[in-house]
Amino acid sequence: MSSGTVHHSASQQPSVRQASLQIWRARPIATVQGFELFDTALGPCGVIWGERGIVGLQLPEASKRETRARILQRFPDAREVSPSSNAERARDGVIALLRGEANDFSAIALDMDRTPPFHRRVYEAARAIPPGATASYGDLAARLAPGAARAVGQALGRNLFAIIVPCHRVLAAGGKLGGFSAHGGVATKLRLLAIEGAHVN
Repeated sequence: MSSGTVHHSASQQPSVRQASLQIWRARPIATVQGFELFDTALGPCGVIWGERGIVGLQLPEASKRETRARILQRFPDAREVSPSSNAERARDGVIALLRGEANDFSAIALDMDRTPPFHRRVYEAARAIPPGATASYGDLAARLAPGAARAVGQALGRNLFAIIVPCHRVLAAGGKLGGFSAHGGVATKLRLLAIEGAHVN
């Protein structure tokens, strides 16, 4: 047995959650290849991608310059280049949605290598909510980790794939809107829900 082996007593054994988090942190991170800015009915958006899929979708800031700056703040290695075919499909779907056409993003490949395991499960559950429907933070928590509605809300608040991972379809208890971290806040969330034909209190 090598001298580098670490022994744990029963009380010191790392939890499954800690072990899985260590494995996730040790995984290689896919290189971000590029981003593209594009105009929509809400303003300038951006799509960011890598070899394995979309790594981010930026909703509009106050100007194109601010949208670009926000992307480079989050993805400093990204270069502004022509999009991949997957990124084109995401871009065209966002443009269509924001001009009032319901759109299905379920076939868009996402790269979640940067995403913690619990957040990934939350995002997969959110992607299963169809356009025009909504669910509450508690609903998602009941499927994933009962009692973890706050953790679900925190995961959605860190969603880098806005619209593609439709956090706007997730509401607070009692059908209340809850928050929305993108520029425009709750007004943007309401507009997205209205486009998709969802009814909220």
